[in-house]
Amino acid sequence: MLVLSRKKNESIVINNDIIITVVEIRGDKVRLGIIAPKDVPVHRQEIFDAIHGKEDTAEDKPADTENSLPKV
Repeated sequence: MLVLSRKKNESIVINNDIIITVVEIRGDKVRLGIIAPKDVPVHRQEIFDAIHGKEDTAEDKPADTENSLPKV
């Protein structure tokens, strides 16, 4: 997993056509703005899981999620 630090209004570019911008930081929450081509689906993880039939609860997920994420 690549970990990057960004401040408010700073962006990350993925594959020349996806831009993720930090819109707001409030307490322990970060709001992100995402610009992506219309043919690229963008979902929150829980929505992605629901679409793909995964019904994991918090108790089912490993505590160390870093090791369970796909390597990039």
